[in-house]
Amino acid sequence: MSADRAIYLKNHQILHQLMAQVGISSLSELSQLSEISELQLIRLQYGLLPKMQINISIKLSQVLQISVDKLLSLFCSEYSSIEESEPQKASTATDALDTLKQEYQNLQQQLEKQRETLEEAFQQESLQRLESWLLQWPTAAAVAQQNPQLPAMKLLPLMKPITDLLQSWGVEAIASVGEAVPYDPQWHQLMEGNAESGQLVKIRYVGYRQGEKLLYRAKVSPILVTLGEQ
Repeated sequence: MSADRAIYLKNHQILHQLMAQVGISSLSELSQLSEISELQLIRLQYGLLPKMQINISIKLSQVLQISVDKLLSLFCSEYSSIEESEPQKASTATDALDTLKQEYQNLQQQLEKQRETLEEAFQQESLQRLESWLLQWPTAAAVAQQNPQLPAMKLLPLMKPITDLLQSWGVEAIASVGEAVPYDPQWHQLMEGNAESGQLVKIRYVGYRQGEKLLYRAKVSPILVTLGEQ
C-alpha cells in the first residue's frame, strides 16, 4: 500500500469518528455545516491540511467541537511516520505545520485585537447616544431625591441597570450634583462667572470620564456666585 493511500485511510477513519461524535453522517452534511467544499475535505484526508488556509482549520474545529491544536495533531501526525523513509518530505511537512500553527496564533491575536476595538467602538457609540441622559439625569435625580413626594422619585430604582452598565465599562461620574469641589479646568466647565484653579465651585451638571479619558466635563459655577442656590 502506498504512503498516500495509507494516509488517506487513516485520516478518513479519524474524520468520520469525529463526525459521528457530533452527529454528522456524511461529508456533504459536514460541508454544509462548515461551509467548506467537499473537495477541501478530501484534500484534508490526503494529509494536505498544512497547505490549506487557516480559516478552514478554524471552521472545522468549530463544527467538530475540538480545538484547532487538536485538529492539527490528528491530521498532521502522519508526517512523523514517514520521517525515516522520506526525511526531506517530512522536514518540509514539519515546516508547513509550524507555519500553519504560527498563522493560527497570529489570527487569534488579530481577532482578539479586533474584538477589543469593536467593544471600545460600541461603548463610545453607546455613550454618544446616551449623552443627553448622562448629562441631565443626575441633576433631575438630585431634585427628585430632595423631594420624595415627587412621582419621579419612583423612577430612580429603574435606572440602576444603566448605572451598573456604565460602571462595568469603567465610566465614572466627575463629582455629584451640588458638591463643592476645587475648580480644575481639565475636568470642569464654567457655566458662568470666572474661577481660578483650586477655587471652590459647585457641580451643576455631572461630567464623566472613562479611566483617564475625559468624556464630558462637569458643568460648574463659582461658589460665591451660586451661594444659597440649589
